[in-house]
Amino acid sequence: MAKLSKEEVKHVAKLARLAITEEEAEMFAEQLGAITDFAVQLNELDTTNVQPTTHVLPLVNVFREDVAVKGLDRDVMMKNVKEQQDGLVKVPPIIKD
Repeated sequence: MAKLSKEEVKHVAKLARLAITEEEAEMFAEQLGAITDFAVQLNELDTTNVQPTTHVLPLVNVFREDVAVKGLDRDVMMKNVKEQQDGLVKVPPIIKD
């Protein structure tokens, strides 16, 4: 694969809102070029008999039963509330006109 130019690296850095110097752009161009060359090497591997892997470990989701349980009694909970109105917790407004 072709080596990335400094201008391409600076463009990507600008899109990512990163400030880089000329020296950094040159260094990153070389490093990114090496990475893309390695990716090209990986494409040359024969993977015809290799099963696709989504994870290196066999993972199984473990779900618990979804059982409804009684929550706190409203009267008990409202004892800790500073202000209430009509059985609801009253809070100060956060959006003002």
